[in-house]
Amino acid sequence: MNSEILGVIASFLITLLIAIPLGRYLAKMFAGERVWTDFMKPLENVLFKLAGIRQNESMDWKQFLKAMLTINLLWLVYGFFVLMYQDKLPLNPDGNPGMTPDLAFNTIISFVVNCDLQHYSGESGLTYLTQQIIVMFLMFTSAATGIAAAVGLFKAFRDKTVESIGNFWEFFIKAITRLLLPLSVIVAIILAFNGTPASYAGKDQFISLQGDTVNVSRGPAAQMIAIKHLGTNGGGWYGANSAHPLENPSYVTNMTEIVSQMIIPMAMIIAFGYFIRRKKLGWIIFGVMTAGMLMLMIPTISSELGGNPNIAKMGITQATGAMEGKEVRIGPLATGYWSTLTTIVSTGSVNGMHDSTMPLTGAWQLLGMMINGFFGGCGVGILNYFVYLIIAVFISGLMVGRTPEFLGHKVEAREVKIAAMVTLISPFLIMAGTALAAFVYSTYGNADWAVKPSNWLNNPGFHGFSEMLYEMTSANANNGSGFEGLGDNNIFWNVSTGFVLILGRFLPIIGPVAIAGLLAKKKYIPESAGTLRVDTVTFGLMTLAVILVLNALSYFPALALGPLAEYFSMR
Repeated sequence: MNSEILGVIASFLITLLIAIPLGRYLAKMFAGERVWTDFMKPLENVLFKLAGIRQNESMDWKQFLKAMLTINLLWLVYGFFVLMYQDKLPLNPDGNPGMTPDLAFNTIISFVVNCDLQHYSGESGLTYLTQQIIVMFLMFTSAATGIAAAVGLFKAFRDKTVESIGNFWEFFIKAITRLLLPLSVIVAIILAFNGTPASYAGKDQFISLQGDTVNVSRGPAAQMIAIKHLGTNGGGWYGANSAHPLENPSYVTNMTEIVSQMIIPMAMIIAFGYFIRRKKLGWIIFGVMTAGMLMLMIPTISSELGGNPNIAKMGITQATGAMEGKEVRIGPLATGYWSTLTTIVSTGSVNGMHDSTMPLTGAWQLLGMMINGFFGGCGVGILNYFVYLIIAVFISGLMVGRTPEFLGHKVEAREVKIAAMVTLISPFLIMAGTALAAFVYSTYGNADWAVKPSNWLNNPGFHGFSEMLYEMTSANANNGSGFEGLGDNNIFWNVSTGFVLILGRFLPIIGPVAIAGLLAKKKYIPESAGTLRVDTVTFGLMTLAVILVLNALSYFPALALGPLAEYFSMR
């Protein structure tokens, strides 16, 4: 057990040691300063020329968002048709079929928005071609979209008063060529040399220890798994995701994957402080996010190591903790650590089955996705936190009787209204979506909905409600993990979560970028003795309190009906 704890601590420290210099590099690179990856400029110039992009053209926040939304719409349309007709395209050695329209609708939206909610099993639902030209391609572009949006926010606060928040295309291309692609090559090599398949061969046969003949899918998995984690995407090459022995073969790959999914979210926070020349503010935000992470992680690990009380009543010893749904080679401690990080950074990958975790662990997983502001996904984590920051500035300004200000710019009614709308969107999508699912399940249980609603839940009762709540929460948070006891590949879940996915992705990006653009245009007000400083521990604690209170008020009733009720029923 001590060695497992040391392994978790080592994983976090390695992540931090990589994230700090990476954050400084990102700040310099996106600011246009000289960095070691300048050798990529010729390639970038070719891409800009082929696309007809003027990379030095300034954009205001409206032009910036227009560029972001139009290119994402293009990917959505082309990917929808490719997924439906994938069986007629090459690189399909296992003969996998094309997707139904509703499943293709859900899948393409899911990967465009960086969620990777998979209502299919990876090795049987997609071909090698679509795994690469759709899934892996969108894993790069969706992560780069979030990073570019965050850098636009950075740019708004770097100078005192500006109209431009930078060029979306420049930030987008650089995020791929100078960050995601080089790191993906390194991680893919580590995975390939430690047992993850990286070839284009079809299924292979082997004889199991029980004497059964098993057909095992292979394919170029290492390449996709690298960007799946680095881009906080999370979609698995295999249906079992990183609990699959080929997707995550050893302790080395387990640590590599857990470090990979955290380094960019951490580095972006550090980069923010360096980019806007407010390093202390960056570290205050980093401290608040770390505190929030620990508030979810420590009880999660404690819950999993404590075992299942119902099994304990049977007189069965649980020396290693609650092992249901866990890989024996990984264990509950490393699984608990992974489950916390994967739900706070919106990766959604799993190295154990979340549906089998203890009820309180499920509550912390849900809460991590509901808050969606403790590090968060690539780029979007700082955007989500920025909304909480604006609300904290507004409340603090009212408390001290001053006009709220953020970094020398007055926060007025328009910005606060946008922030309030963004904070209300997530609870509405989650609660309304779950309520609709519960209504359909209870009212039309035996109707013919491709899969009858009565067959949705393998675990009715409190846990069944948690499964539906988790699905909507995961879709809204662009996370992609799931309580897999839910039968979700049907018209209702494919269509309903499809709409939640797209609204839950782009509205929380549009809001913060709009606020940043509006603030950037306002006249800069120099700091004075009466200025509310946002780079202090006190204000950091204020922001943490705002995050906790807002989410407790929004989500406690739903959590009480699901995981909390299940916990007390076990007691």
